[in-house]
Amino acid sequence: MKHKILHISKYYSPFTGGTEAVCQDIAECLTKYENRIICFNHKRGFRIDYINNIEVIRINCFAKVSSQSLSFSYYTKLKDLIRSWKPDVIHFHHPNLFVAFFLNYIIPKDTKLIVHWHLDIVKQKFIYKFLKGVENKMLDRADALIATSNNYMAYSKPLAHYKQKVKVVYNGINTGRFDKLPCDEERIDSIKEKYQHKKIIFFIGRHVTYKGLKYLLQAEKYVKEDCIVVIGGKGPLTQELKKLTHSQRVVFVGRLSENELRCYLHAADILAFPSITKNEAFGLALAEGMYCQCVPVTFTIPGSGVNEVSINRVTGIEVKNKDVRQYARAIDTLLADDELRISYSIAAKKRVTELFTVEQEQKSFRELYKSLLG
Repeated sequence: MKHKILHISKYYSPFTGGTEAVCQDIAECLTKYENRIICFNHKRGFRIDYINNIEVIRINCFAKVSSQSLSFSYYTKLKDLIRSWKPDVIHFHHPNLFVAFFLNYIIPKDTKLIVHWHLDIVKQKFIYKFLKGVENKMLDRADALIATSNNYMAYSKPLAHYKQKVKVVYNGINTGRFDKLPCDEERIDSIKEKYQHKKIIFFIGRHVTYKGLKYLLQAEKYVKEDCIVVIGGKGPLTQELKKLTHSQRVVFVGRLSENELRCYLHAADILAFPSITKNEAFGLALAEGMYCQCVPVTFTIPGSGVNEVSINRVTGIEVKNKDVRQYARAIDTLLADDELRISYSIAAKKRVTELFTVEQEQKSFRELYKSLLG
């Protein structure tokens, strides 16, 4: 009989997000086990469906406070599921303290608990004071803790007392999604032609504060080399950001399809990755750009995996946090020196291929589950 694994994520596919992608990659690779997902419904109501033959239980959410989804029925649904299905392992994706509170009281003593530490709670400092005990109880109970980078493990205060339990497993990207297709060359050429064959600085991501787009737009004013700055994605700050710039060489292109994104990454010369806080815990989009040999310019973020994914002066250039003049100089350096930029681009793809692929991530988790379950 197969061992049973219950994965607890905030949301799940088709909802798109870094944590959700990681959870799906793990669940779908554990073919020797029976897997189920429980999560909040990104739409309204309660429903059960199947994604790639894995049962997904979606709990109705009535509100969201400080990035935390809330539900009246979650406790009962989770309790009934654990009692009736009897999972051998619960794989909990943190942060999700509302559910952690319930889990601390529901989880049976003989059920293994993996806490996958995607992120410290950084912004909600006031609320966190009252919930820190919930988090500590969960960490005490955990049989294994997963950090997504050595940097994050080293700087995380909540993990400081539990390092003997922590295993670092890098997030991985599906490289096949970013390999050029036969039809891509024509699309890539059309993108370059659209921007008069100028060198392209490309940003992709949600338009939210921690992504640091404001600093990229400020830095653009100091970039001396001829180029075009293409901003992909959308978010709550999009309109405000558009008002910040009147430069003719800054273009907002909105949300991009998977095919469009791949072609933009291959067409671009520099990946602008100006995130400024540990909310950017790893940087899957950073790894995706590096795999496409788009050379990143990043800020130093103490405790973030960003500066472990891209290595300063090896795969890209890293500058002091929020220093827009240094950021502009780094862009100019890469635009002016083709040989340097190409050498970084080759090293960037090599680093991702060696360390940050879905295959390597999945292999690590298969080994972890084997060690926990025998």
